Amino acid sequence: MEYVLKVEGLTKKYKSHPAVNNAYMSIRRGDIYGFVGENGSGKTTLIRLISGLIFENGGSFELFGVKNNSKDIYGARKKIGAIVETPSIYLNMSAYDSLKMQATILGINDEEKIKGVLCDVGLGELLNNKKHVGDFSLGMRQRLGIAMTLLGDPEFLILDEPMNGLDPAGIVEIRELILKLNRERGITFLISSHILTELTLVATKYGIISKGTIIKEITSEELHRECTKTTSIQSNDSSRLMEVLSSILPADMLSYIPEGVKISGEIDLNSVLGTLITSEVTLTSVNCSETSFEEYYLSIVGGAK
Repeated sequence: MEYVLKVEGLTKKYKSHPAVNNAYMSIRRGDIYGFVGENGSGKTTLIRLISGLIFENGGSFELFGVKNNSKDIYGARKKIGAIVETPSIYLNMSAYDSLKMQATILGINDEEKIKGVLCDVGLGELLNNKKHVGDFSLGMRQRLGIAMTLLGDPEFLILDEPMNGLDPAGIVEIRELILKLNRERGITFLISSHILTELTLVATKYGIISKGTIIKEITSEELHRECTKTTSIQSNDSSRLMEVLSSILPADMLSYIPEGVKISGEIDLNSVLGTLITSEVTLTSVNCSETSFEEYYLSIVGGAK
């Protein structure tokens, strides 16, 4: 499968401080890549490097197979759209006029395209509305910013904290828009965010960055396995407990714990307990738990301490 972005040992220093430090990242076509890290971890700096807004001190990256030091990188960058920190929009214009101005800058003279992208982001009702963008809600501004990037027909869209500061309704609108553009237009996304629970609703892959270094990349399937539900059952006879559980559950779900057995994964707890009782296994405790993405993230970056 084609890589949209590959980052290899990328480094950016400000004086002696490494804002991005020997970073590695890979994003395949069609991914929605959730980029996670604490404030000051290097997320925005790395996004600026990829977008060509600043230049690296070391390492390299490829966009659509083109090296960052190649003369063809400018052509590759035409395939990306980016909103870094806040959308660049014209606050004293209407939504339509803002898009028309952006289209003029891009050399686009297509009224239907302007109307189309406005409808694509759910702002079609503003086609003939003269309300200034400065009076829009933050969520509407974010969607208009995305519409402006869509004028360039991007294959890869980079969004820096797109849900930051939005109310619940605005977060849902941006989430649904991301999924729609990924599904219908095949756009690959890199989304930085600290709203971890929202990322789990859209992302297919995650990169966790801390102190400028990407310390973990993990797919949504792998994350689901890491954050699986666990059931700990204790008994005064662990061997007998394991024997009965092994007769009804796959072996890879079972592991010994002090005075009992841990079951990893989804189970029908009532059925399992019924079997244990019928088999006359004496139970001393039953505890169910589930690791959240936040807990997993903290365990990776060391924040749990």
